[in-house]
Order: sequence, then C-alpha cells, then structure tokens
Amino acid sequence: MVSQAQSLQTITFTISGMRCAGCVNAVEQALTALAGVHSVCVNFADHSAVITTTLNAERIIDVLKHAGYDSAVMETFVDPKEHERQEWLRYRVLMKKAAVAGTLGVLLMLGEHWSILPKMGTVLGQWIWAEVALLSLAVMIYSGQHFYQGAYTSLLHRQANMDTLIALGTGAAWVYSCIVIDYFAVLPPLASYAYFEAAVVILAFVNFGSALETRAKSKTSEAIRHLIGLQPRSARVVRNGEELDVPIEHIGLGETLRVRPGEKIAVDGQIIEGYSAVDEAMLTGESLPVEKQPGMMVSAGTMNQTGSFLFIATRIGRDTALAQIIASVRQAQNSKPELAKLADKISAVFVPVVVGIAVLTFMVWYLFGPEPSFGYAFVTAMTVLVIACPCALGLATPMSVMVAVGRAAQSGILIRQGEALHIAGSLTCIVLDKTGTVTEGKPQVVAVESLGKLDERRIVQIAASCEAGSEHALAASIVAYAECHQVGLEKITEFNALVGLGVSATVANQRVLLGNKALMDAHAIKFTRHNNHLEKIAGQGQTPVLLAVNGVIEGIIAIADPIKKDSAAAVAQLKAQGLRVIMLTGDNQITAHAMAKQAGIDEVIAHVLPQDKAQAIQALQQQGEKVGMVGDGINDAPALVQANVGFALGTGTDVAIASADVVILQGSLIKVSEMIGLSKCAAANIKQNFMGAFFYNVISLPVAAGVLYPLFGVLLNPMIAGAAMALSSVTVVLNANRLRWMKW
Repeated sequence: MVSQAQSLQTITFTISGMRCAGCVNAVEQALTALAGVHSVCVNFADHSAVITTTLNAERIIDVLKHAGYDSAVMETFVDPKEHERQEWLRYRVLMKKAAVAGTLGVLLMLGEHWSILPKMGTVLGQWIWAEVALLSLAVMIYSGQHFYQGAYTSLLHRQANMDTLIALGTGAAWVYSCIVIDYFAVLPPLASYAYFEAAVVILAFVNFGSALETRAKSKTSEAIRHLIGLQPRSARVVRNGEELDVPIEHIGLGETLRVRPGEKIAVDGQIIEGYSAVDEAMLTGESLPVEKQPGMMVSAGTMNQTGSFLFIATRIGRDTALAQIIASVRQAQNSKPELAKLADKISAVFVPVVVGIAVLTFMVWYLFGPEPSFGYAFVTAMTVLVIACPCALGLATPMSVMVAVGRAAQSGILIRQGEALHIAGSLTCIVLDKTGTVTEGKPQVVAVESLGKLDERRIVQIAASCEAGSEHALAASIVAYAECHQVGLEKITEFNALVGLGVSATVANQRVLLGNKALMDAHAIKFTRHNNHLEKIAGQGQTPVLLAVNGVIEGIIAIADPIKKDSAAAVAQLKAQGLRVIMLTGDNQITAHAMAKQAGIDEVIAHVLPQDKAQAIQALQQQGEKVGMVGDGINDAPALVQANVGFALGTGTDVAIASADVVILQGSLIKVSEMIGLSKCAAANIKQNFMGAFFYNVISLPVAAGVLYPLFGVLLNPMIAGAAMALSSVTVVLNANRLRWMKW
C-alpha cells in the first residue's frame, strides 16, 4: 500500500473564470475544504493554482468545476506561439465587446444630447424606447454575458465577486430604465430618466480595461514563456545505427542523441563523442560559450554552436534542469507575502460589504436626499456597486511577484522559494563561504617543500596516493599536480577521511597524516619550529597542507585558490547596499584574512568545521542580524537552510542547490547583490500597488456614495465609475511591469 506521504504531489492548474480577488478566496475555500489537499496557493495574476495534494488531478478539476471554475493541469512545456495566439484572441474578443457596447452607449448619449430620441410618454417614444431597451439588452448579453454567468454561479455557491457587482449595477440600470418607460407618466419628472447608455458604457469600460489588462499581463508572463520556448519540440536520436528525428516526449533515458551545429539541446545528458562550444546564456546568463568535450554535461534548452557531438540522455521531461527551473519559477511566482494574504482577507469580505454600502447609500439618499430622491438614490447606489470592484487589490501583489521572479530568471537568478524575494531586501548581513564562492574553487599546488628526510617528489607521491580517493578540492589539486609531474601513485590501506582536518592512511607500511595544523594537534605531532613558515605561507593567501610520516613532519604543500575576478566588485556592491559582509571558512585565521583582504572583506569567521557552519549563522541571527548565506558545497547545505535566505551558486553541488532559496545559475557573486536590489525594488513596487489599490477603494467609495454633493454639488456618474474601476486594475498591472526595465 502506498503511504500518503509517498503519494503527495504538487500540481499546477490553470483556472478560467477568476475575475477578481473574491474568486481567489472562493477557489481556495473550495480546495482547502477537500480532504487530501495539504496546501493551496492561487495566483490571480496568471489564473493558476499550485496545489499540494494526495488526490489525482481529475478530482481537483471536478471540485473546481462544481465551484464554478473550469481548470486543467498546466503543462510544463506549452508552445509559446500558441499561448500568444490565445492571448491575442482573448484580447480581440474583449475589444470587440467593448467596441459594441461603447458604440451603442455613445449613440444613445448623442441621441439624448441632441434630442434626436423622442420623449417618453408619447406613442412614438414608447415604441422607440422599447426598441432601445431590447437593443441594450442584446448588447448587454453579448458584451457582458461572462459577467452575468459568473454572478449567477457565485450566487449558487453563496459567494459574491466582481461579477456580482457589475451584474447588480448594470442589471439594476437596465431594469430601472424599463420601469421608467412603462411608468413614465406616474414618476416624478426628475426621476423619469433612462440609464440604458450607462449600463452599456459601463460594460464597454470594464471590457476595455480587461483587454488592456490582458495585454499587460501577457508581458508579465514573458519570462516564463521565454524559458518554455527554449525547449525544442524534437531531437535527432540514434537508434539501431540510424539517426531519426523524434518528438522530445518520445526520448528515453540512456538514448543516444546527435546535436548538429546551430541546434538546441533537447534533454540533459553527457557527451560521449565530439567537441563543441555551447551557448548556455539562456540558462545561466553567462555570455561566453562553454567548451564541451566527452564526459562533460549539457543541458536542455542551451544552444550548440559550431561543432557536432553525440550525448547520452541522463534526464528527460520534467527532470531536466530547464523543466525544474520552469517549475521553480512558477512556484515562486505563486508565492504570497503577508501583504498579499491581507489583501485576500479584505477581498473575501469586500463584495458583501460593498453591497451593504450600496443599500445604505440608497436608503440615505432616498430618505434624506433632494428631489427626485429615488433617482439620486438609484444613481449613487449603482455608482457604488460599479466603482468598488476589488480587482486592483487582488492584482497588486501577484503582478509584481510574477514580473520580479521572471526578471530574475532571465538574469540567471533562480528564485526557488518565493518568500526569499520578500526577505532578501531586508537582509542586514551576508555570509560568504570561501572556496568556490569568493574563490574560483579550483585550487592549485604552488609550492612543495621538504622539512625532513623525504625529497619533494616523494612528498608529492605520498600525498597524492593518500588523496587519490578523496573528493575534496584540495585533494584534487594534489593529485592533479602529481599527474602533471608524472609522479606515480602507491597503493594505500586504512584510508580515513577526517572531516575538516585531512586524511590518514598507511603507505608502504608507514602511518601517514596529511592535513592542517588541527590534525597534527589531534595526534600530538610537534611542528612549533615551523610555525613562522606556516604563517608566512598563510599570509600570502595560500593554504599549507602538512605531511607527517610516522609522527614526524616531513613536508609542506602550499595550495592557492585565487579569488574570482568579480568577487571584490561584488563585495563592494554589497557593502554599498548597507550590508555587513562576513567570510566563513574552515581555513586558518591567517590564510582566511589574507584571502578576505584581497576580496575587500573586513570580517572573517575562520577555522569553522562544516558541521558548525549552521551554528555560526545561528549565532549571528541571535545578535539580531537577518542573514543571507552564500555557498556552493555539500558542507554549506545546513548553513543555507539555517540562513534567512540561502543563496547557492549554480556551479556548486546539487545538495547545496536543493537546500537554497535562491540559485545563482552562473556562479557570480555580483548576482547576489542584484537579487537584493531586485527584492528592494519589488517590495517597493508591491507597496505602491497595494496602497494605490487600497486608497482607490477607500476614496472612491465615499465619492461614489455622494459625500461631496452637499459641499460641492459633485455626484459621480456611473459611467465614469466604470472607467475608473477598469483603469485602476490597468494602472496596477502597468506599474508592476516597470520592474522589467528598472535598474538596481
């Protein structure tokens, strides 16, 4: 039997029919009430939902259908051109609906202004206005059917949303106008006014606003469509000695693929034959092509250049790096900071409150307003209903998050946890791992010195023999040095890797220790007379590795790992952003400070064992710091998890990347500074959107209710209210899109 934990899965759905933040609440309520659903995150901006559940997709779709929303599983790879075509069609339909409603509305307004239409109460007037009523109804059905259907569905589920407000406002205008036609003779003269033009013009403005919003939203999703577009639709597979072009969904693990010059790589794999240069800028942001040869890995979506090669497929479909990046970007785009959660809570009760305000407005104007009190009461109540749609409030946060996460992905910054986008800008301290983060991570032996009876060649031979089985970067440099100088290796026994210290082994029946001073101290090996020499090596930014044979120091191997060419510039940028920058390393104090000085880092926490790195982060947090940790190794994973935001360099290990909140795909520290700048800009943008949308509703509702009338004689026209409501959402979307061009 499969356990619940084993069957837990995260599925992304696309949902149609959501038209305001109230719909978001309705969808979340319908899903969270379902047994087997663990978490739900609905994104109003791109009409999607990320659901963690033990249920199958069909069950979720059925529940959403019952709640009044059509849905489907969002595919990882969708043809971007087809998506653009669908967006364009939706835009055109909305514009047509706006044009039809707007044309009739303008004609009616001009007809009344120029007294072309006959007066009500006359025989001709009764007939003409009846035709106007039928024509208005037809236009309202064509241009507003989706609103009325949405309102009806919401009513069935005892909910209220934007559709409810529009349906009530325009429906009331049409019904009241029909009453005026039939009872014109008995109504007070000032109350006998038809609002057919208001009903259709409101629909024109709302549809026009939705059309503009659709176009602006399509720009918001451009980044993820760009990533999806990197995936080719077919690839050349070698089967039974023949090369065949097959769809990528038919490629299996372990299959051999041919990549020719100028082609995109279809799946992840390992080169087995041929040489080439591959442009990986689309994934990593690195502008220079990367030389590839047998044994090296290639990634789906990258572009082969001049050469041709064969490679074995190692990851396909949803397991490729590109697919995982797309999934991570989508998940991050669906994240909700506290501000968005507050907006959702407000929106959940907003529509019922607005309906209550509209009723109260009607009653106040009807009982205390000037004549015709019924006419004033009706107009103000209708204006309140139309102007108060909470669309802008629902869009305020998700639009900015989507643009920011997408912009980051295009810059080679993969935000895996959406919360990191909101926290990064408030960090006070950045902790940098040394090896592979501040430095190149490719240490080289720069000197070998004999301190005893063994010559330098023998020292290298023993050291390389001990390190041949180790995966440590320093070990690899010693082995590479031995290979370069054609030093043969000896057989070793009793090998033991000592974390943070070095290694021990038996070579030619001699007990060997190879590592740092702490290793020698642990085995009570004296090296006091060599202290000055060790400090000199460390002071040059080199790491001294001591070799002891049978308890006696025999030699020193000096290893240097140069800092990355952009590390100093990155540290300067981080400091300019007001951050405290600390280097965290297992190296000794002297070496660590020498390397830190080259990078412009003032604070160093040195001689820290891998298992203690997380404790070092925790200690900083206890001092009140909000800490960002940047690393690339397995031993950095606990610290990345402990930090408020963990940054993993994409050149590092899979474990570090899986533990991080943010992955810097090309491994440049400059991107950490960019991420923090982006976070600050996104936070400011979200606040602008949220406050703008909130104050729009706070200010517009009293104005719509008529509070300015007693003082200034100003009463808001329902048509102007419709335009203001539509354009408020467009304004939020356009403001969010500014993040696509902002510098930070």
